[in-house]
Amino acid sequence: METQHDERGGQDMGELLRMEGVDKRFGSFYANRGVNLSIREGEVHTLLGENGAGKSTLMNCLIGLYTPEAGKIYMHGEEVRINTPRDAVDRGIGMVHQHFMLVDAMTGLENIILGDKRHASPLLQRGDDRKTVEELMERYGLEVDLDARISDMSIGMQQRVEILKVLFRGADLLILDEPTAVLTDLEVQGLFDIMRSLTDEGKSIVFISHKMREVMFISDRVTVLRRGECVDTLDIANTTEQELADLMIGQKFTESSYRKVEAPGEVRLRLKNVCYRPQMKHGGLRDVSLTLHKGEILGVAGIDGNGQTPLAEVVTGLVSPESGEVIGPDGSSIALFSPQAFIEAGIGNIPEDRNKMGLVGDMTVAENLVLKQTGSERFSAGRGAWLKMDAIQRFADELREENDIRCTSVNQTARSLSGGNQQKVILARELDSHPQLLVAVYPTRGLDIGATGFVHDQIVAQRDAGCSVLLISADFDEVLKLSDRIVVLFEGQIMGTYPGANPPIKEISLAMAGK
Repeated sequence: METQHDERGGQDMGELLRMEGVDKRFGSFYANRGVNLSIREGEVHTLLGENGAGKSTLMNCLIGLYTPEAGKIYMHGEEVRINTPRDAVDRGIGMVHQHFMLVDAMTGLENIILGDKRHASPLLQRGDDRKTVEELMERYGLEVDLDARISDMSIGMQQRVEILKVLFRGADLLILDEPTAVLTDLEVQGLFDIMRSLTDEGKSIVFISHKMREVMFISDRVTVLRRGECVDTLDIANTTEQELADLMIGQKFTESSYRKVEAPGEVRLRLKNVCYRPQMKHGGLRDVSLTLHKGEILGVAGIDGNGQTPLAEVVTGLVSPESGEVIGPDGSSIALFSPQAFIEAGIGNIPEDRNKMGLVGDMTVAENLVLKQTGSERFSAGRGAWLKMDAIQRFADELREENDIRCTSVNQTARSLSGGNQQKVILARELDSHPQLLVAVYPTRGLDIGATGFVHDQIVAQRDAGCSVLLISADFDEVLKLSDRIVVLFEGQIMGTYPGANPPIKEISLAMAGK
């Protein structure tokens, strides 16, 4: 993706929104302190900062989900009060959250018009509303099957439904929170085309992202937050990726490089001719064979949706293959496929979806950190007996410190943490058991550069300690950076195996395209 600078940066665009001196506190912890933010009409304004820097909190204050302790909000130069999400909608502000707020069992159209109060009649006006939505789709290039259920839609289409929801309610300011985190490269480009069509008509976008290439490509201006405070606002044409990275983390950022292992140890895991739903090109495995050795990182490269999820599910015991063999460290074929059996076999798992599979959101950070060990003597007086809460508290505080988990207390819910800190909780829990095999699926999805570097360092440290790591990632750069060997998945098949040291990038890229 090449950097793109918009000519409009030099034009005199009017100010749409201004936030002055915003404070938001949770207990004694300041998520935002004295934050100033100005958004111009017709611009893409990026909020950049590490996980937990206060970006989403600031936007939740703007849309009425949180009430700030101090600060003022102005729109078109006039002070306004936004106490509820309805106030924000009435002011023309809409937010597409990182985790979509859609009803899976309802259609795209039903989700878009749900809760809208434009009609005086209590009866649904589906015909009129459908026509309005179709006009919006045509106007902004938003392709959606309005009659499909959300549960049957791709992630990219679900996101377009969310954007249509806020446009249908008349938004002039759209807040997109980590909108590219779960999209393929093609979907990201489609999203950027939509964003430009919106700003070309004078709408403004607040874009929350950690991905520097995307920030440089799509932004007009960038405001950097660090530990809840505003550091600086810069025109994208007058800054660099390095400068932004340094501002984000508060010091000179240097990207790590890792040595590659070319002579690993004995085989820890072997898949022989494994099939799982082979008739499904994008949701199955077809005759997959691979080996994973002690003390190596085996990277799985491929465009998202080509068998990565079922591969991870087979290797972590969530599903049983329909044919073929999975052979464990002792050389015997694994017969019982269950998560508990694989946990007891010493397999750690950083799952694809941290909210659905990695954490229990309503449980505390401490409780999530001991989920796998609640029956151990260390934390329990015996199976079915009481938990040793003091021991759990001490353990959680130690892991919090070691892994830089930024929270007010280990007794707050996991749901209340930023995405990066949620990922650190999972990583801390999985690595504390010193697994023989670690399955890391999209381990840095949605993480800032600082948290990404931390996760990478931890994964490599596990490898160096003798752990076998299966790394599954749709981020090609991440696979190239970490992997000692690389296999390519396409439509559920292994297309080839390549060295991690001096990898043949062109050959790997062609294999990812099925050639």
